[in-house]
Amino acid sequence: MPEAYIRARDLTKKYRSGAAELTIFDHLSLDVQRGEMLALVGESGAGKSTLLHLLGGLDSPSSGTIHYGSREITGLAASEQSDFRNREIGFVWQIHYLLPEFTAQENVMMPLLIRGSGRQTAAAEALARLDEVGLVARASHRAGELSGGEQQRVVLARALVGKPSVLLADEPTGNLDFRTGEMIFQLLENLHRTHQLTSVFVTHNLSFARRCDRVLNLDRGGLVPEGPSNSQPGSNPGYL
Repeated sequence: MPEAYIRARDLTKKYRSGAAELTIFDHLSLDVQRGEMLALVGESGAGKSTLLHLLGGLDSPSSGTIHYGSREITGLAASEQSDFRNREIGFVWQIHYLLPEFTAQENVMMPLLIRGSGRQTAAAEALARLDEVGLVARASHRAGELSGGEQQRVVLARALVGKPSVLLADEPTGNLDFRTGEMIFQLLENLHRTHQLTSVFVTHNLSFARRCDRVLNLDRGGLVPEGPSNSQPGSNPGYL
C-alpha cells in the first residue's frame, strides 16, 4: 500500500467569536495520495476553505499535524513555511489577486522573483507557463485588460511557474460563467496530468467534482465520501 503524500492527522480548528468558541472541525484526518486529484465539497460555511488553508500552511490548526511526505509543515517556523509554500505548493483562488499595474508575464514571474531567481530566468519560465495556458500572446497586457477567464489562466500559470508538486484550488471556477468554467476545469485536468501534480480542489460544482479521482463532502466537521470516483490511484489508505 503506497503511503499518502499529504497526511493530515487529528486536525482541530477553533475560532473565538466574542465570548463563544466556534469549532470548525475536531480531530479530522485526511490522506491524499501522490498524483491524486481530490475534490472537497460541502455547504457554505462547512470549513472547506479553512481546511485548504491548513493544508497549504496558510493557517495553523488548533491541534493536529500535517505532513508532506516525511516533513511536518505544522512544526515549521514562519520563514520555513513560507519557503515551503513557494517551492512545493501552487495556489489558485476564486478571486485571482493579480497585481493590476503589472503585465500578465510580470504577475506570473512573482513567485520566482520572491524565491530569488534571476529576472531573465523568471521571465522565460513565465512565458513558458503562459504559452501552456494559451496566453503567451497576451503576456504584455496588464491584468485589468484581460477577461475573467484570461485572468484565471494567468493565475494557473502563476501557480505552476515554480514547478510545485501540489496544487490547491479554492473555487477556481466560482466567478466564471459555465462555458468559461468548463474551459478552466479542462485546463486544470490537463495541467494536473502533464505536471504530475497532487491536486486538491474546493468546489460547489458537483459535475466538476465528480470528474476528480475522489470526492469528499465536509459535513458537520467530518469528511464523507460523496460517491464513486472515476479512478482510484493506489489503494484505500485507511483515512479519508
